[in-house]
Amino acid sequence: MTDSFDYLADAELDTLAIRAGQQRGVEGEHCEPIYTTSSYVFSSAAEAAARFSGEQSGNVYSRYTNPTVRNFEQRIAALEGAEAAVGTASGMAAILSTCMALLKAGDHVVCSRSVFGTTTMLFTKYLQKFGVEVSLVALSDFSEWQAAVGSKTRMLFAETPSNPLSDVADISRLADLAHNNNSLLLIDNCFCTPALQQPLALGADIVIHSATKYLDGQGRCLGGAVVGRKEQMDDVLGFVRTCGPSMSPFNAWVFLKGLETLRLRMEAHSANALQLAQWLTEQASVEHVFYGGLEDHPFHQLAKKQQSAFGGVLSFRVKGGRAEAWKVIDATRILSHTANLGDVKTTIVHPATTTHGRLADEEKAAAGISDNLIRVAVGLESLVDIQKDLDRGLSQL
Repeated sequence: MTDSFDYLADAELDTLAIRAGQQRGVEGEHCEPIYTTSSYVFSSAAEAAARFSGEQSGNVYSRYTNPTVRNFEQRIAALEGAEAAVGTASGMAAILSTCMALLKAGDHVVCSRSVFGTTTMLFTKYLQKFGVEVSLVALSDFSEWQAAVGSKTRMLFAETPSNPLSDVADISRLADLAHNNNSLLLIDNCFCTPALQQPLALGADIVIHSATKYLDGQGRCLGGAVVGRKEQMDDVLGFVRTCGPSMSPFNAWVFLKGLETLRLRMEAHSANALQLAQWLTEQASVEHVFYGGLEDHPFHQLAKKQQSAFGGVLSFRVKGGRAEAWKVIDATRILSHTANLGDVKTTIVHPATTTHGRLADEEKAAAGISDNLIRVAVGLESLVDIQKDLDRGLSQL
């Protein structure tokens, strides 16, 4: 069956989330099948040679081509308004594959300090071992980005909104800075997804996803995606083909099902999170709430400009330190104490000792990760019950 989806050229996001990349096999199945095969049989030695050389399109080996994974790649590319996408084994595999494909020894990367702790470790501990220079800057301080960019800079990397303080970068401005210096702008769009924000339309070159989060939506599978121009995605696919951080066909099928309800879920997550953030600002034991939807958030107007809603992740500082933060977390009963996010189940975590626990104390301080900070990824339970559970924790202080 052809891979052409011209009939969807003018389709809206909700239609693309359900129909893009959908292939029907010989049985005419309405739901996409899962192609659980490691390899593919060829009709002749000549066909095998043509497939392996790239002279003929078609599947060769599921490490890098699989029909179910391809369906997912086509769908997420359509949602982001991109030419192509590459599925990977995890969100971190997506970042690693992109860097290994597009960077070389001697290149320079400028990365926000306000990224997932493991992303920081990838750049500062591992990529630097291979001769890639890295500078860390404040996400929202454009002057720091300007000062850090040099003649060897090849990549700017930002996560916006940030994890976990909801800081926001001006994507269009960073894109201009990158392009004026012959560099690429990569945006981790995990917190918003294409349902709330489309970085490519704002000038970014590549979008990174941890499909594990909202693209799945129910905390079932690990996966990642790299989305952008076909030429660059071919380079990323070349790394995945050679080194093997591939997406599982079963996981790809789960993500396809998750994408079908993406906008509905993201709007519901955002609505719950906004109300919870407003409620938290009224609690006596809460020192400060970080959520882009709050009008007093320093980047509220920019977030409002770039995003259609503010997402499901918020964080807050309790009065006290680590002991008080742990008391709140340990007293909750409904919320899931886990570092994952993007789930229909609300999750709660202490970033300083989990998601950002491997950072040095000075790195945590620079990223605003204090011992009294708690992150909540607001799910789709009754908001009343979420508030009651958090109140159970806050009442311990």
